[in-house]
Amino acid sequence: MASSTGPWLHLLVLLVAMGMFFLLHAPAAAGRGGDDDPTAGFEKVELSDGDFEVQSPYNVPESQRFQYRNGVRTFWVYRNDKPFNTATHTNPRSEVKVKGHDYSSGVWQFEGYGYVPSGTSGVSVMQIHDGKGAAHSTVLMLHVYDGVLRFYSGTAIEAGIYDRWFRLNVVHDLGASTVTVYVDGRRKFGASVIPSDSFYFKFGVYMQHHDQSSCMESRWTNVTLYTKH
Repeated sequence: MASSTGPWLHLLVLLVAMGMFFLLHAPAAAGRGGDDDPTAGFEKVELSDGDFEVQSPYNVPESQRFQYRNGVRTFWVYRNDKPFNTATHTNPRSEVKVKGHDYSSGVWQFEGYGYVPSGTSGVSVMQIHDGKGAAHSTVLMLHVYDGVLRFYSGTAIEAGIYDRWFRLNVVHDLGASTVTVYVDGRRKFGASVIPSDSFYFKFGVYMQHHDQSSCMESRWTNVTLYTKH
C-alpha cells in the first residue's frame, strides 16, 4: 500500500507547491503587466527648495495654509479664503508654482506622489500653466470631485483617489501639442492641447467653481521634473 500511494503523494505535494508559487507571484506579475516606466528616456531636472514657490491666501500667514515636513508638502484652503494676492480675483489656492523651469520646447514631465483626503472636492490638484498669460491660461488641470480625478471637470482619469498615495506622471509634448497622464505607472488619459510660447507646472489645491467642499487638501512628496529634446 505504501508503495502504491507514494507517487500520488509526491504529485499532490508538487501541485500544492505550484499553487503556492502562483499565489505568491501573480500579483507582482500583474503589476509588471502595465505600461513601461513613463520616465524612461527622460533626463531628470535638478530642483532646489527655492524652485518651489508657495502661493497661499494673502490675509493669513503661509503656515496656516501650507506645511512642509519630513519631505511632504501639505496644502489646504477653505471655501471662503482670499486669493493669493490683492491684485487678482481668482479663487482661493494653496499651491506651489515650480519656478525657474518654464519650458518652451521638447517634452517635459511632472512626477509626484499625491494624496487627497476624503471629503476634498471641487479643487484642482495639479496644473500645466501657460507662462505668457494667454487667453487659455492652462492646458491641463487635474480636478478632484467626490473621489474621482478628472481632466478639468470632464473626463474621469482615476476613480477611488481618496485616502491613498498615488504616483502621478504628466507628460507634455510641445512638438505634438499633447498631454498624457499616468497614474501608478499606467497610461490613463491623453489629449491634444493648445500650443503656446511657454509653460510651467503647479500643484497643491486651487478651488474650482462648483461642488467645492468647505475645506480642500492635498499632500505631495518626491516631486520631480524630467525632460527630453
